[in-house]
Amino acid sequence: MSIESPVPQSETIRSHGYPKSDLTGWNPEDKNQWQAYGKKIAFRNLWISVPCLLCAFAVWMYWGVITVQMLNLGFPYSKEQLFTLMSIAGLSGATLRIPSTFFIRMAGGRNTIFFTTMLLILPALGTGIALQDKETPLWIFQMLALLSGIGGGNFASSMSNISFFFPKKVQGLSLGLNAGIGNFGVTTMQILVPLAMTLGVAGQEPMILKTASGTLIGKIPAGAPTFIQNAGYVWVLILIPLVVLAWFLMNNIRDEHVSPDIGSPLNSITKIAGMLGIGMLTSALGCWALLPAKSGGLGISQWLVLPAVIAATVFLLKLLPGKIKPILDRQYKIFNNVHTWVMTLIYTMTFGSFIGYAASFPLAIQVIFGFCHIPGADGTMAHTTANQNAPSALTYAWMGAFIGAFIRPIGGLLADKLGGALITQVISVVMVAAACGVSYFLRLAYQCATPEQYFIPFFLLFLVLFLASGIGNGSTFRSVAMIFNKEQAGPVLGWTSAIAAYGAFIIPKVIGEQIEKGTPEYALYGFAAFYLICVGLNWWFYLRPGVAFKNP
Repeated sequence: MSIESPVPQSETIRSHGYPKSDLTGWNPEDKNQWQAYGKKIAFRNLWISVPCLLCAFAVWMYWGVITVQMLNLGFPYSKEQLFTLMSIAGLSGATLRIPSTFFIRMAGGRNTIFFTTMLLILPALGTGIALQDKETPLWIFQMLALLSGIGGGNFASSMSNISFFFPKKVQGLSLGLNAGIGNFGVTTMQILVPLAMTLGVAGQEPMILKTASGTLIGKIPAGAPTFIQNAGYVWVLILIPLVVLAWFLMNNIRDEHVSPDIGSPLNSITKIAGMLGIGMLTSALGCWALLPAKSGGLGISQWLVLPAVIAATVFLLKLLPGKIKPILDRQYKIFNNVHTWVMTLIYTMTFGSFIGYAASFPLAIQVIFGFCHIPGADGTMAHTTANQNAPSALTYAWMGAFIGAFIRPIGGLLADKLGGALITQVISVVMVAAACGVSYFLRLAYQCATPEQYFIPFFLLFLVLFLASGIGNGSTFRSVAMIFNKEQAGPVLGWTSAIAAYGAFIIPKVIGEQIEKGTPEYALYGFAAFYLICVGLNWWFYLRPGVAFKNP
């Protein structure tokens, strides 16, 4: 479909009642085109992209809630093993963002969103089946957590796709809406999954809670029935109609700077599947190397394995034959730009923190405040006795992700008006202070027989972390759009989001490790130190006098 005329194209852009899938001559910077019909097309793609991304986040992050309920139901796994399920999903989702960064160029936006959203049905259905039996082996849950990383990978392709539909003047807002409402998948999941687990249908067998659980509306007492398998099944019901909408109502932009040579839909899907396969392979090997021996792994340090996983994924993608290699060579030019690496670190501070805290927050509340620090049978201090006055993790944990996602578009809007780097600098300082405050109350709570007395300040400071990281998510989108040209901006968004998504692996793993050592506060002190480094980088490259990109 050609869209070169500045007059409305209501007849020529429709075929048999549906918009044609391919666009050519797309230029959102052309004011006439944008006002006549471009804006309508762009927002139609955005409003379908958003719920698809929402479900992607939900399927990727639902292990944070599922593991809490597995603990409440007495599944035969240790707390550390349950934390590894979130870490596996986090590593997989982050690694799959690397190939997903390049899907739009290879396969087109409509083809990509359709196929990657359809793939989410596999882990959702598998999780529902596996959760029906407490005797399901740990390795099956680990494989399902690996597959759920497809949802994490979808963010890179979704953001890259939407960036091509909108003019630069509203990049902060449009990308903030896509990412912000998409991130509501975490909040939606944290509210919907606990509620879905209370509702059974004919033929379903419930499990009985051994310890109290909860939902948005309050606690559920021990002894109550629960249908934990619905944590997976509920997403299957939502995903099916979204797949249909993506196929019929989204578009591929076939212009040179976006997706000029994607071939047939089958050809595009084949390319996506092959590239996802590489990401899955390196993710699986990385998880095996990283996990402790008790969870079936080798126990190698993440600081050695993660760079190896990233490098191996990038290298193997370049070995793909045919037309893929020259396209990747062109896209890989982003790695020659120093600003790619600076924005990668800054975006890791914002989105990496948001997604990592969202993944670990429910189980962290359950473990830290759900148990008392009192003398054990041998007289040594232990953190194993259930706290009868503990706050319900599933009642409170959703608020953090909700605030972070809700504020994200506002962060983009503020950055459009005041500049991305300035907003990023302010929230970076706030994150340093909030992380130190969380560390302080975390230490007090974990070494106390009545940890619930420290829950309110801990919880409020954690909400500040979510708030600041959400605003920063939006402001960094503005900076990327202003620093890079229109061909590189999409891949850079995808790449930075890929590296930042490793926060979903690192944060749960580091918190879990420090909990095992009895010093969970060290995890937050470490994160605060990283935020302080980002404060310096942001000022040096984007705020000090004489820089090439002043407050982009």
